[in-house]
Amino acid sequence: MDVGVFIPINNNGWITSTTSPQYKPSFELNRTIVQKAEGYGLDFALSMIKLHGFGGPSEFWDYGLESFTLMAGLASVTTRIKLFASIAVLTMPPPIAARMAVTIDSIAPGRFGVNIVSGWQKAEYAQMGIWPGAEHFAHRYQFCAEYVAIMRELWESGQSDFKGRFFQMDDCRLLPQPTARIPIICAAQSEKGTGFAAEYGDYNFCVGFGVNQPQRVAASIARLVEAAQATGRDVGALVMQMIVADETDDAAMAKWQHYCDGVDLEALAFRNAQAGADVSSDPYATANRMKQNSDNFPTNQGVFVGSYATVARMLDEMAEIPGLRGVMLTFDDFVIGMEQFGTRIQPLMKSRARMRAAA
Repeated sequence: MDVGVFIPINNNGWITSTTSPQYKPSFELNRTIVQKAEGYGLDFALSMIKLHGFGGPSEFWDYGLESFTLMAGLASVTTRIKLFASIAVLTMPPPIAARMAVTIDSIAPGRFGVNIVSGWQKAEYAQMGIWPGAEHFAHRYQFCAEYVAIMRELWESGQSDFKGRFFQMDDCRLLPQPTARIPIICAAQSEKGTGFAAEYGDYNFCVGFGVNQPQRVAASIARLVEAAQATGRDVGALVMQMIVADETDDAAMAKWQHYCDGVDLEALAFRNAQAGADVSSDPYATANRMKQNSDNFPTNQGVFVGSYATVARMLDEMAEIPGLRGVMLTFDDFVIGMEQFGTRIQPLMKSRARMRAAA
């Protein structure tokens, strides 16, 4: 099983709480995390793009860096680990994103990929006057399909005359071409989104829920596997998974409970109101998916809470889900969490036996 890290490009990582570790994003912080990840043999690092935070007492995600420029900097201080930047497709024409990707590929040949962000939070784009309206929810994956098709055409041939509903190219040129195929990650859960990932992605995020439920994401992965079989393509599932670990199960659970006690309900209310703008009846759409956790659950992903051995066991259990390609880890404290994973958790994992052999 591949393992990556979802680096904290915005403040406070992925716990919406006033009692969890509070920190601001910086290049120095993310360099430390990614270099540790590379040293421990992790396979990839990915940075998201978030343009408007959720506020509240924790100022959740109010501080954020930009994904492509951050990953370009990290490309220059790493040698092996794969790096993925996220593009908010409403903010930039596909030929510019394609050229930026080629530029980072020239810094880190064969190590760069792109994560497609279709756009679910109106405030991110309305603040800049570029929100296309509520109709975007209905056709955002068609928009993304055209976006990726143009990038692929430019990367593969150096030229595009693509004509679609949203984009029209006129002898658009892109040279040099990348040194290797640039993989695409999708972050889609709905029926339309999963179909888009199956047709255009190389990987797709599948999100788990709850505490210590490694099999809960299996249904989402199965939907991706089925959709990929229909397209005849190889699309791997990546699961976002938070780790809160300590020496014992009780110590880890006490830490998690402390974070839950400080949940930032104001920030979560803003998040949920933004997600609610999409009135889709699809149970896997963003707004409906967020409701699968309780209103005071301080993260939007599944959490493994326990001793190092307990977390290793649950990761191995998750690795057995058919169709799973890898996990993308987040931590309560990323620097300490990377150390814990690299020295205490990964050595116990059967699904990472190749790392022990390499060591």
